Amino acid sequence: MGAGETIARMAAAGDSYPTVITLIIATILTVWGAYALSGAGVLPALPFLRPALCAITAFYLLRGVAFAPMQLWFPGWSAHFWLWSSSICFIIGVLHLAGLHQIWSRLRTSGSRVDHDATAGTDG
Repeated sequence: MGAGETIARMAAAGDSYPTVITLIIATILTVWGAYALSGAGVLPALPFLRPALCAITAFYLLRGVAFAPMQLWFPGWSAHFWLWSSSICFIIGVLHLAGLHQIWSRLRTSGSRVDHDATAGTDG
């Protein structure tokens, strides 16, 4: 399914590039997950929560629908990879959008915290 023969050969040869790229992507996804959990009120409020959640949601949705241009920019990666990864990104983007819609009124426009008291005792 993977990211292409070139990356697989680099990893097999002991090149650090695939590892570094993987660590960068994992770090980004971890930060994005923390922002999602912060928006959901599971973690304390993170800085710039509202704009960060909007940007993260937009990225996932755009990545999900832009698989055709992505295939042109990265031709060595399999069509199977693009179909699955784009579908996953789109689904995550839709879930982020639904969550963002649910908490939008509780996100303070000035920045970064979710106002959980604003909807205390309501369904949402």
